[in-house]
Amino acid sequence: MRMQDKVALVTGSSVGIGEAIAKRFAKEGAKVAINYKSNDEGANRVVTEITDAGGTAKPFNADVSKVPEIERLVQTVIDEFGRIDVLVNNAGVFRTVPIMETTEEIWDEQLDLNLRGYFFMVKTLVPHFRESGGGKVISISSIAGTGAFPNCPGYCASKGGVVNMTKALAAELGKDNINVNSIAPGNVATPLNAHLRVPGNEDYVKLMETLTPTGIAFMDPDDMTGAAVFLATDDSKMVHGETILVDAGWSVW
Repeated sequence: MRMQDKVALVTGSSVGIGEAIAKRFAKEGAKVAINYKSNDEGANRVVTEITDAGGTAKPFNADVSKVPEIERLVQTVIDEFGRIDVLVNNAGVFRTVPIMETTEEIWDEQLDLNLRGYFFMVKTLVPHFRESGGGKVISISSIAGTGAFPNCPGYCASKGGVVNMTKALAAELGKDNINVNSIAPGNVATPLNAHLRVPGNEDYVKLMETLTPTGIAFMDPDDMTGAAVFLATDDSKMVHGETILVDAGWSVW
C-alpha cells in the first residue's frame, strides 16, 4: 500500500471525484478525513464503506469557502489523527449560466469555494507542513481551467485560477518540501454535472463523445484516482506546480 499510515484530508469527499479519491487513498493505506458541508448521509456512507473494507476514515463537517471554518477543520483533523500529510482541494460548485445571467452571487459562490477556499486551505496548512517536514497539496482544476466553455464564465475563471495559483504556491513552497500540484479532469460524471446528462440532452452527450478522441463523453470518478495517488506519494516528489490533465484525450485537439 503506497500511502500506509499517511493522513489525507479530502474536501468535498461525500460524493463524486472527492469520494473516489478518498476511497482510493484509504485502499492505499491512508487515514482519510472526509469533509462535507451538508451531505451528512453521503459522508457517513463513504466512511462506512471505507471502514467496512478495513480502512480508516472519519467525517468532518465544514464549509471550506469560509476561512474560520477552514481553520477549525484543519485543527480538528490534526487533533483527531495527529497530523495531515496530504490535502486534496476538491470541494467545488459548477453553475452553467450565460454571461448576461451571471449575478454577483453566482460569481462569488464559485470563486469563493473553487479558488479562494483552495488558497486558504493551503495557507492554513503551511505552518503544519513546515513543522512536520513537508506535505502534499493536490487541487482539482478542470479542462475548463486550461481551456474554456461557454455559459460558465465564473467556473472557468475559478478553475483557471487554480491552475496558475498552483504554480505560484509551488514557486514559494517548494523549498519547504511541499509539493503543490493539480489535476484537471475532463468530463466526469458527477452530481455537479448531472443536469447536463438528463434525458432530452442526448445531443449534448453525443457532442462530448465526438469532441473527445477516445469517444468517451463522461469518465468515471475512479478514473481520477491514479493521478491523485501519484501526486500524493514520493513518486511525485520532484513534481512541483504542474497540472495533470486526465481528460480522455480532450485537450489533444
